[in-house]
Amino acid sequence: MLEALTVKENYSLDQTIAKDIFNGVTYPWEVLPKISSFILELGATLSEDEYEKRGENVWVAKSAKVAPTAFINGPAIIGKDAEVRHCAFIRGNAIVGEGAVVGNSTELKNVILFNKSHMGAGSITSNVKSDKKLVVVKAGEEKIETGMKKFGAMLGDEVEVGCGSVLNPGTVVGNHSNIYPLSSVRGFVPANSIYKKQGEVVTKEER
Repeated sequence: MLEALTVKENYSLDQTIAKDIFNGVTYPWEVLPKISSFILELGATLSEDEYEKRGENVWVAKSAKVAPTAFINGPAIIGKDAEVRHCAFIRGNAIVGEGAVVGNSTELKNVILFNKSHMGAGSITSNVKSDKKLVVVKAGEEKIETGMKKFGAMLGDEVEVGCGSVLNPGTVVGNHSNIYPLSSVRGFVPANSIYKKQGEVVTKEER
């Protein structure tokens, strides 16, 4: 099960502008402390023909659609053709992938959204446990200590998170998976899965 949690098994690194942050990394959460500095370095290299800098340390692709009511706190990068919808709240240390959707009233922090991932209206990445203890990633009977107090969520490419869902601290979602609306997700959701509720995760049928 621990092998299933690795970056190699869960993410298509050609589907994120943040590919280089995963160099030498085994588990995806290892990159979280690096996101802020990575965004600052990457943002400074982005083409001014394709991206514009808005405020302090926020880079938004010119092809992206950002609602006037959305709030984006830096450092953050909003990728090409992404959508940040009405009243979305991006609290910093966030990379929104190309073609990704951050839905109405969605809240993000300490997060990397891969390309074409979709967070439905009102979905939230929670990054601190209620007991304030260090975050542990759970995958079946396996537990991995992350050593971090703050850990939002890691979403692979083309992940869809249903409206009103909460991704609790320590959530890792593999690519092409779907989270049912109003879900409270904790731990590991394998790639190509459908998360219906806690304890009920099924593999997508091949089309």
